[in-house]
Amino acid sequence: MTLKKFLALAIIAAFTSPACSDATGITVTNTWVRATVPGQDVAGAYMEITSEREARLIKLETAAARSAEIHSMKMENGVMRMRGVDALPLPAGKTVKLEPAGYHLMLMGLQQPLRPGDNVSIKLTVDRPGGQRTLITVNAPVRDSPP
Repeated sequence: MTLKKFLALAIIAAFTSPACSDATGITVTNTWVRATVPGQDVAGAYMEITSEREARLIKLETAAARSAEIHSMKMENGVMRMRGVDALPLPAGKTVKLEPAGYHLMLMGLQQPLRPGDNVSIKLTVDRPGGQRTLITVNAPVRDSPP
């Protein structure tokens, strides 16, 4: 196989494969983090999460930032408002999209600027009824805009 064909297949696989899928039935796809501009110390992270069973995203961690939170955005009286949320419900069998202007992850106190081509590792803690917790690590590419 030529290097050109190998690289083409690797790029296709990177954009069509799940970022993470585990034996507990949770799949995370279409991960990405928005690139920053000089002086910016926050960034949004986005992805799609599907859980076979009822679950909740309750925590996230990354070495790329001092802290990370789940946020929601919605229009209230003509003003877009962003708020932190304690947990994000993951209804059984439904894909929950974390996207700009909706639910998303906020990475605050970035350790360094995020440039296109970088990757950010994010650990997601998912809680299920009965107290079962699953830790999922995703690697999100940094981009200027959605894929």
